[in-house]
Amino acid sequence: MKQSSLQMIGVVLRWLLIATLLIAPGARAQGEPAPLKAEEIEALVAPIALYPDSLLSQVLMASTYPLEVVQAARWVKANPNVKGEAAVKAVEKEAWDISVKSLVAFPQVLEPMNEKLDWTQKLGDAFLANQKGVFDAVQRLRGRAQQAGNLKSNEQQKVIVEQAAPQQTVIVIEPAQAEVIYVPAYNPTVVYGSWAYPAYPPYYWPPPPYYYPGGALASGFMWGLGVAAAGAIFSDCNWGRGDIDIDINRAVNIDRSFNPTQINNGRWQHNPSHRKGVSYRDSASRAKYGKDVPGADGRRDFRGRESGPVDRGGVGDRGGTGVADRAGPSDRAGPSDRTGPSDRATPSDRAGPSDRTGPSDRAGPSDRTGPSDRAAPSDRAAPSDRAGPSDRAGPSDFGGSRDSAFQGVGGGTAAQRDFDRGRASNQSFASSRGGAGARSGGGGGRGGRR
Repeated sequence: MKQSSLQMIGVVLRWLLIATLLIAPGARAQGEPAPLKAEEIEALVAPIALYPDSLLSQVLMASTYPLEVVQAARWVKANPNVKGEAAVKAVEKEAWDISVKSLVAFPQVLEPMNEKLDWTQKLGDAFLANQKGVFDAVQRLRGRAQQAGNLKSNEQQKVIVEQAAPQQTVIVIEPAQAEVIYVPAYNPTVVYGSWAYPAYPPYYWPPPPYYYPGGALASGFMWGLGVAAAGAIFSDCNWGRGDIDIDINRAVNIDRSFNPTQINNGRWQHNPSHRKGVSYRDSASRAKYGKDVPGADGRRDFRGRESGPVDRGGVGDRGGTGVADRAGPSDRAGPSDRTGPSDRATPSDRAGPSDRTGPSDRAGPSDRTGPSDRAAPSDRAAPSDRAGPSDRAGPSDFGGSRDSAFQGVGGGTAAQRDFDRGRASNQSFASSRGGAGARSGGGGGRGGRR
């Protein structure tokens, strides 16, 4: 009987140990997402794996800065006639990463990155967590496209098979002409042959017809007009190392403010300051990049808010302030602008008893606001002035995200009228106070455009 009890205890302890081993990793992670599988990464890179290597590298870098992708896409939309290298020069002073600036020369790439923000952020997170895994997925897809007979050299591109390492053969894609870059559009379920992972279908969106006016070829490819933007290219894929090479001289030509010290022996490094508060997917990336990164403002902008000409600050308008209207770091008051001890009022400057307002100086009944000073019904905002449902931005505009409840305070005619009336009343009251002196103005604007 005693031996039977010991055996039973041993069985229980064994099962407890197994349960601990199975549950402990999940308990430690506290909701930590599992690393992406190889097939998930292939689904993510499927729409861009057949881009020329140089353009592919810049898309991967830019995807790690999704908020700045949104800002750049807005700029392109507002400046449709500025194209190619001229567009890249025009955004040189914008506070974006150079990879994002370079993509304004390729609106057919930037537009879907902006419209498919969920995909863009997932791609960037996958690249930050596992750069080599992303490059390996690209090579596997290129191999399948080549085996299916759909990846060949032609008038738009050169397809080269070369040895990247002693045990590694890679497929390189280059522009057929160095000065002109063609961006292919294709259906992944056609160009790669039959898709091997039904549980992880490839990402795909039909190409905009104004960039790709022709029909698709039998191989599944569509070719638009070439982009004369060789000057916008500054990087390339290093297949052997599984990372990105940066040409510093080209980068400086694109952006005079480019800081070469951010490049480690010619290799690209993610710059968290351009992340603008967009969260990182996993704890390892957060630990590596998430320190001292601006937060709340960037998260609001990442949801894609745009300005709109509505009378009251609706969801899409927020008082007419877009991303570019917010004060950047350079517009904020620095330490030298703050009030020091020498600027504070000394005892001799303070109002004495003789300077204080006496009963005779106080506002009498005749000075108070009477019924005639109050806003008449005709002055109040009519229903037609209020933002209707058609003026509000729906979830589809922002990927289902909502904004901060404090954004847009002060919008609308009624609020502005109340503010002006209150200010006039305060000025009238202040002028009736003897010897008080005018207070120095303190509240300026939030800064100009970045």
